[in-house]
Parts: sequence; structure tokens; C-alpha cells
Amino acid sequence: MFLASWIWGTTVILCCVSWFLLGRRRRRQGEPPLENGFLPYLGCALKFGANPLEFLREKQKKHGHIFTCHVAGKYIHFLTDPFSYHALMRQGKHLDWKKFHFATSAKAFGHGSIDPAEGNTTENFHQTFIRTLQGNALDALIEAMMENLQYVMLQSRTPKLQSNSWVTEGLYTFCCQVMFESGFLTLFGKEFNSNNDKNLSSKQETERAHILNALENFKEFDKIFPALVAGLPIHLFKSAHSAREKLGEALLHKNLLKRDNLSELVTLRMFLNDTLSTFDDMEKAKTHVAVLWASQANTIPATFWTLFYLLKNPEAMRAATKEVQSILESSEESISLDGKHISLNRKQLDNMTILDSVIKEAMRLSSASMTFRVAKEDFTLHLENDFYNIRKDDIVALYPQLLHFDPEIYADPLTFKYNRFLNENGEEKTDFYRNGRKLKHYYMPFGTGIAKCPGRLFAVHEIKQFLALMFSYFEIELVDNDVKCPSLDQSRAGLGILQPSNDIDFRYRLKRL
Repeated sequence: MFLASWIWGTTVILCCVSWFLLGRRRRRQGEPPLENGFLPYLGCALKFGANPLEFLREKQKKHGHIFTCHVAGKYIHFLTDPFSYHALMRQGKHLDWKKFHFATSAKAFGHGSIDPAEGNTTENFHQTFIRTLQGNALDALIEAMMENLQYVMLQSRTPKLQSNSWVTEGLYTFCCQVMFESGFLTLFGKEFNSNNDKNLSSKQETERAHILNALENFKEFDKIFPALVAGLPIHLFKSAHSAREKLGEALLHKNLLKRDNLSELVTLRMFLNDTLSTFDDMEKAKTHVAVLWASQANTIPATFWTLFYLLKNPEAMRAATKEVQSILESSEESISLDGKHISLNRKQLDNMTILDSVIKEAMRLSSASMTFRVAKEDFTLHLENDFYNIRKDDIVALYPQLLHFDPEIYADPLTFKYNRFLNENGEEKTDFYRNGRKLKHYYMPFGTGIAKCPGRLFAVHEIKQFLALMFSYFEIELVDNDVKCPSLDQSRAGLGILQPSNDIDFRYRLKRL
């Protein structure tokens, strides 16, 4: 037994020494400073994952505005100078913005490769999303979301709201349920037709039960999403794997065809899946699971943070509420509980500049997205004052939280200031400076360049609609006004808006209208 243990221990040590001597990358002339880390394969992954912002600040202080880190088998060149961000955007010839996203989607959601170069499909996914989430298509989404939010907030919650007494819930739980159910109905339609249906109420209850069950599966799958992105196989997570498969079954084409009012996004994706891909039925469904995840995973926490900061800041709440009331009055929209819905169109929502600033500030404080580009070949990256050699298949990355928390750009960066993105005239502020120079890139929760999130406009409008309706129909307050701001869950760093590490209790009741 002792001999076997000794042999095994010696083997492990020799492997580690061999990796240290032979397997570690050596920095070549003209390449950025290199941090290999001490762990085989993982490299700097554990330190980076523990606190990405502090890790990158430390390396930036040590190496300057560009450096390379070995993270989970990948070599990532972090570019930290915001004045050099545009240099990355200009490198389309040498850098691929799709490869990382395509590989991540296939790995996490379980469908085949969606890279047209690999032959499973010829669909241009980015163009599909732009076509169905922007322009005229956005107006239809906004209209449907407005109706569905009011159904979910009011009609489906009638038992809780009848007594006119306070209802206490977790704020994150509330945002999660309302935004998921409303968003699901908006994108994937309804199982019932509300026109002249005698059994409408029971069908609505059945439908709601199905969607809330999908929400539980979504949360179970979403919990391990960072691990999937890091490369761990989903079969290590039995319950999450089961949850993903159940979501896929619910979104099979044969089930979607039974639903009314499917969004243009889902209708078009079904058509393109059937005509341009070789995917089997479940793989097609899993591309819809990817759409579902993309529509919810960042919007839900962004909604939470926006409402939380408003509840913690009475001045911000007063200004936001006043703006909503003003726009409702100017459009002659009356607030009632007799079944007549409030209607706010895209133009009216766009005129809510205070809400826009509030949402931006909440997202600035909670966003930890990352922009990736993969090198197609060995090439030289020319920055503002320097140039560096980059190897094929390496990743060049931006981590905008460095930008969002920079005190030279945002004074007192850890403090919520609801009007930070407004100028003196109450219009959108776009002038931000660092070292006396105006920045082109100063706010990047949705990424930048050609890979900028195509659903960003719908996401912001969803949150505005949610807030406008909350202000209009409910009295809302925190259970504990002195409650501390939850910390950010760093396990999701790089994926977008970070979730709170714990929920916060709040209470609400219907206004006396």
C-alpha cells in the first residue's frame, strides 16, 4: 500500500515538474507579458475566478495595459486601455468574434455546431437576431411584452392581491418570476386563445403552471452554466442535465406549433432550423433553449438591481416615478384595475431618459461581461502606441468592469447615482473622459462592435415597462430600509450581469386607484 502510494505521488510530482519545464508557454519576442500560473491546465483560473476585477487590476499594475494569462487551457490577452479598444474592433481580418460564442453555445446547450463552416446549418444567427429584435420587429415585441407583463403582475396574482394587504416576497424571486413568465409568453406565445374561450381561466392556470415549471428547470440549468462555459461536461451535473433536457422537450417544434402568438424571432428560427439545418428535433429545440437563456439570464438580474437601487434611493424613486406619471398623463393613459391595460409604445419608452439613466447606472454597477475575439492566425496587433505579436487560436479579451469602476471616468464609482448618464438638460450624457481625453467606449455591458448584443434594445425596454407598471399599480418598499446591498456573485464573471449573492425582502400592495 505504501509503495503504491509512493509511486503514485512520485508520478504526479514528475508530471507537474515536466509540465512546469516543458508544457508552460514561453514568451516570445514582441509578445505581451505572460502569466502562466502554477497549476497545470488551470493556470490563473482560480485566482481570476475568485475576484476577476482585483486580479486584472493587480496584473495591470504589474505589466501595463496588455498582458497574457493562462486560464483553463486558453491563453487570453487582456487589453485594459480603453483608448485601444477600437484597435481590437478593427482587426476583423485577423480576429474571429463568432468562434468562441459558437463553441460555447454548442457546449452549454447541447446542440451541434452552429458555425456555417462546419456544415450543420447555413443560418446567419446574428442577422436573424438583428432582423427580429430590432427595427419594426421591436415594436411588436414591446406591445406583446406590455400586455403580458400586466397579465402576469395583476391577473395571475389576483389571489395574493385581493385583500389589499401587503405581500412580502424576495425581490429577486419576484423579478425572476414576473420577467421569466412575461418574457416566455412574449417570445414563445400562449397555449390558450383569449378570444371567446369559456375555459380560459383554467387554461391560463395550466399554462402558468407549465411556465413556472420551466422557470425551475431554467434556474437549475442556469446554476451550472459557468461550469459549462469553463468546459466541464453537463453529465457531471445530473439534475441540471435533466432540467436542460426538459426545457428542450417543451420547446420541440411539435409543441411550439400548438402555441398562439409566437414571436417573429421564434417563428423565423423554426423555419430556418427546418430548411437550413441538418439538426434533429431535439437539437433544433436546444437552439430555442439558447434563445430562452439569452433572453432571461441577464435581463432578470438587471431588473433586480435597477429596482433595488431605486428602492434604496428615495430621490431616484421620486424622479423616476414622476417621469412615468408625466408620460402616462401626456398620452392620456388612465390607470385602473378594471381590465383595461396601460399601453406604452416604443417612442414613449424612449422618452423616459431618467429611467434610461437609472438602468444604465444599475447595469454599470452589476455588469461583468467580457468581450472575446479568437485569433485566426499569427498576426501583429497594433495598438495606439505599441504593437504585439499574437498567436493563432489565442483569445484577445476586454473586461469592461475595469472601465465601469475607473474613478477617473466615473467619480465615486461604487456609488449609485441615478442621474450619472444625464446631462444638464436632462438628456442622455455621452461625454466621459479619462486623462482629459474623451472616450468613445465608456459603457459596455452589452459588448461592443459587430458582436454587440442584438437584443439590448428589447432588454432595456422590458425593464422600463416593468418599472413603469410597478410604479403605476403598486405601492412598493423594502422590508428593511437599512438593508445592505447584496454582494455580486463573482462565479458568473464574464457572462454579463452578475446575480446578487442573496435575496432581499420587499413588500408590495395594489394602490387605491
